[in-house]
Amino acid sequence: MATQVYSGRYEIVEHLARGGMAEVYVAYDQLLDRRVALKVLFPEFAADRSFVERFRREARSAAGLNHHNVVSVYDTGEEDGTYFIVMEYVEGRTLRDIIRSEGPLLPQRAADIGADIAAALAFAHRHGVVHRDVKPGNVLIDRAGRVKVTDFGIARAGDMQENLTQTGAVMGTATYFSPEQAQGGAIDPRSDVYSLGVVLYEMVTGRPPFSGDSPVAIAYQHVRETPAPPSSVNPDVPPDFEACVLKCLAKNPANRYASADDLRADLIRFGQGQRVRAEPVLVPPLPDATAVTPALDATRVISQTRAGTVLPEDTPARSSTGRYVALLLVLLGVLGLLLWLLGSQLGLFDKAATRVTVPTVVSLTEDQARNRLEAKGFKVKAQRAANDTAPAGTVYDQSPAAEVKADKGSEVTIFVSSGAAPLKVPDVVGQDVDAARAALGRAGFTHVSVTQRADNTAPAGRVLDQDPKGNAEAAKDAPVTLIVSSGRDKVVVPDVRGRDLADAANLLGQSGFPSTTRNQASDTVAAGKVITTDPPAGQRVDRNSLVTIVVSTGSETAAVPNVVGESQAQATADLQRAGFGVDVKSKPAQNDSEIGNVVKQDPAPDTKATKGSTVTITVGSQP
Repeated sequence: MATQVYSGRYEIVEHLARGGMAEVYVAYDQLLDRRVALKVLFPEFAADRSFVERFRREARSAAGLNHHNVVSVYDTGEEDGTYFIVMEYVEGRTLRDIIRSEGPLLPQRAADIGADIAAALAFAHRHGVVHRDVKPGNVLIDRAGRVKVTDFGIARAGDMQENLTQTGAVMGTATYFSPEQAQGGAIDPRSDVYSLGVVLYEMVTGRPPFSGDSPVAIAYQHVRETPAPPSSVNPDVPPDFEACVLKCLAKNPANRYASADDLRADLIRFGQGQRVRAEPVLVPPLPDATAVTPALDATRVISQTRAGTVLPEDTPARSSTGRYVALLLVLLGVLGLLLWLLGSQLGLFDKAATRVTVPTVVSLTEDQARNRLEAKGFKVKAQRAANDTAPAGTVYDQSPAAEVKADKGSEVTIFVSSGAAPLKVPDVVGQDVDAARAALGRAGFTHVSVTQRADNTAPAGRVLDQDPKGNAEAAKDAPVTLIVSSGRDKVVVPDVRGRDLADAANLLGQSGFPSTTRNQASDTVAAGKVITTDPPAGQRVDRNSLVTIVVSTGSETAAVPNVVGESQAQATADLQRAGFGVDVKSKPAQNDSEIGNVVKQDPAPDTKATKGSTVTITVGSQP
């Protein structure tokens, strides 16, 4: 069976998971040479316009979230009516799998994981996106222990007016619903805080706070029932951690943490052994927004059994007077508790604590951010991570967020960019230089330089080597150097003219040229000396090419023909044919037979003379 490829580049490798709306696969990006996660909408939903719109909204929402605790979205598209999203592939396990395999986690580890989840949610909230499906299955932990939140599958931009769900429709996972989600009410970032509270509860107890036979039964409990304190399930849960969890699980959003940043700050305080800010609160059920469930009970009185743990307290009525007294005491207690909570929030009971507005340091350099925060009295902790949008050395996020109140002397974490995430360098050795440049460009490398090097085996233009090496990782803006063949090694033929044969052959051999010899007469070059070479001196030719040495044999001689007695015309022709020039002189004839004929020649007949030299003939003339 042929392997399925989406958009001509994403090749399916294996099935990874099945979600509520889509299948998730591991795929190979043939263009960028990397593994990715490919989320494909179920065929039965592809024809549903609302589902398709929701699926596309997921891509647009998540693609704008560039954070080290958020799974990146790379691409989206449509293939034969099937819609898909391409995401970062995180090699590791889901938090759900970790809880199932390891059981309850240590509170310290749960706080660390929860703080990272809260950081991802806070970043999304600042960009107007509410996740709405926070659960262990949507939290990935890679092999290095890094936490990544994924699947903003039912997220929506917080400022969008269009509601993509029908009235009364509920989206999400019932086990991790907020009460307002369960009733189809308005959703805001505090709904994600509630869901994260459920996740924190499950991490330290091994089970969620509510369970039932159906999603409706579980949703009903989220709205109406008070969760058992985590310490009643796992006695090893510390009071401060429990206080954080129960504050997240407040039925009324106003009683929860105001933001994921505030929750993250409390979890970090717990992890550092500091006092958390979570306090016990009244936990009234929400009013019935749908008129489907029975009327909810009124707010009940709660008593504190340990720090952050709240339980209902039932007081039997003995008489009308006793009930009135009890009611008065309850109201006074509630009033006192509210005043105490207000005073705690304002820092009236903690004289050493001074609340200071956290300044914004995003886009500043690390040193500038430190100076600005320390000037306000904060301690600074820096965390470095790759970031494709922020220049190296600049701050791209901070926690707590800018403009929130925090204790003077408390810690502010700044996230400093270490530059763009490294990319895998394609192996282009053996390719044509133009094809190699194109492959590097597709991989994100644009600073490519070429160095020529002669090679006796590779044709000109073939890549011989590269730096960095193929399959290594390098920054996106890193220079890549290609060593390209210029063809066979070319060498200049040395000038050996006028040298002895042995000397000339030796010099050519030292330059890498074998040689052969050819003799040639020369009137200008002495015998035994080199007249020229073939190829000639100064020409660039392949190393080891054969060079012919042309050696002089001296001037060429020949016997002078005997032309005495011949007519002037015949004598001239014979001498020229023998390679000699002719000079004619006249002399009065001694007899009639000499008239018009050669009577004398110089050089004499049959003597040796240099070819091309002149023979003088004397022709008899009329007396």
